[in-house]
Amino acid sequence: MATGRIGKRAVDAMRSAGVAGFLWDEDIKGFGMKVTSSGAASYILQYRMGGRESKTRRYTIGGHGSPWTPATARAEAERLSLLIAQGTDPTEAEKQRRREAVDLAFDNYADRFAQSCTGKGWITLVKRSFRLHAKPVLSNKPLPHITRADIVAVFDRMPAEQVANKRNVFAVLRRMFRWAVSRGDIERSPMEGMETPPPVKPRDRWLSDEELPRIWQQAPKTHHCFGPIVRLLITTGQRREEVAGLTWEELDRAERMWTLRGERTKNGEPNSVPLNDLAVAVLDDVAGGENWPRRGKVFPTSTGGPFTGYHKGKLKLDHLLENDGGDPMPPWRLHDLRRTLATGFQRLGVRFEVTEAVLNHVSGSRAGVAGIYQRHDWKDEKREALRCWNQHIVGLLAKMEKPEHP
Repeated sequence: MATGRIGKRAVDAMRSAGVAGFLWDEDIKGFGMKVTSSGAASYILQYRMGGRESKTRRYTIGGHGSPWTPATARAEAERLSLLIAQGTDPTEAEKQRRREAVDLAFDNYADRFAQSCTGKGWITLVKRSFRLHAKPVLSNKPLPHITRADIVAVFDRMPAEQVANKRNVFAVLRRMFRWAVSRGDIERSPMEGMETPPPVKPRDRWLSDEELPRIWQQAPKTHHCFGPIVRLLITTGQRREEVAGLTWEELDRAERMWTLRGERTKNGEPNSVPLNDLAVAVLDDVAGGENWPRRGKVFPTSTGGPFTGYHKGKLKLDHLLENDGGDPMPPWRLHDLRRTLATGFQRLGVRFEVTEAVLNHVSGSRAGVAGIYQRHDWKDEKREALRCWNQHIVGLLAKMEKPEHP
C-alpha cells in the first residue's frame, strides 16, 4: 500500500505513470487518492464508525480539478475526520444533504403534496396557493430549515385586503406541514402555535326581486358561455365551477336531472340536482334543441379547457346593468346568486334540510351523527323546491316585462 504526502508533485507523478492505484496520506489517517489507468484522479476518505469491529466505509470527496486540489481536499478530509470523531457519518450526512436539496426542497415537496390531495376544488386551491403565494417566498428552501419567520414572510407578501385568501393559504400550508410530520420528513411543523388568520366577515348580499330579473335578461348579451352559466347559477344554485364544468354525460333530459359526481364538487360529496323548466330551456338553447349531446363539455372553449372568462363576463354584465334603465345596482358577485336562491327558498317556505340538500352543504342538519344516519336523498323535495323557485323567477320576469300604466 503506497503511502506519502498527497501534494501536487505526488498527484502529477501518479497521473502521468498511467498505472491504477491508491496513495494514502501519511499525515491524515484514511485520506487517500485513487488514480485510474487513464490518469483520472479522485480524493477519498476511508473510515470506520464504531471502532475496529465496524465495517470500513469509503467517502468520495471529489475528483481532481476545481474545486478539489490536494490542498482543498486535505482541508475537507480534516473537516470530515473531525465530524467522524464526533460521531457523524459523512456518508449519511451527504445523503441527507442531497435529500434536503432535492426531495425536501419546498417547491418539489409542495408538488408531491399536491399530487396526494383529492377533490378537485381542494387540489385547485392547493396548487394556486403554492404557485401564487408560497413558492415565490420559500422557493427551494429545504423543509427542515423553514422557520416560522419564513411562513410569516409568505403572509406579509400578500395584500392586506386578501383576508379570505390568507386563511386559505394558511390552511394549505398547515395541512402540508402536518403531512410532512406524519411521513417523518420533519420533526415539527414550523406553524405550530401560529394563530389562524381572522375569518372573513360573512357576506349578506343577495339579489332583490328587482335585481334578479335584470341580471337574467342581460346575461345572454355578454358571452355565449357566460350568459347561460349565469342563468344556470340562478336556476340551480350550484357553484360556479360546477356549472362551468358541466358535461352532457351528467345531464338527463328525460329525467330532468343533473348528477354531480363527488370529484366535481367542493366538498367531495355527490349531488343530484333536479332541473326545472327554466334550467331545461337554458340547456335546450345551448344544445340547439331538445336532443342534447351524449358527451362532451356543455361550455367548451377554443382551447378545450374549462371556461375561465368570469372576470371579463362579469364586467360586461355590470356595464349592461348600468345602462338598462334600472336603478344603480350595488356591487354583487356571482356567488351571491347562490345565496339568493337560499334566501328565496326561505321566503317560499322550503325546509332548511331541503335547502341544504339542494346546495350540497354538509353542515347543520346533514353534519355529524345526523349526517351519518340520515341518508334520505330529498330528491322529491328538491324537485318541488326548484319548481317553486322556477315559478317565482317566471313571475318576476313577467312583472318586469308588463308595461306600466300611465
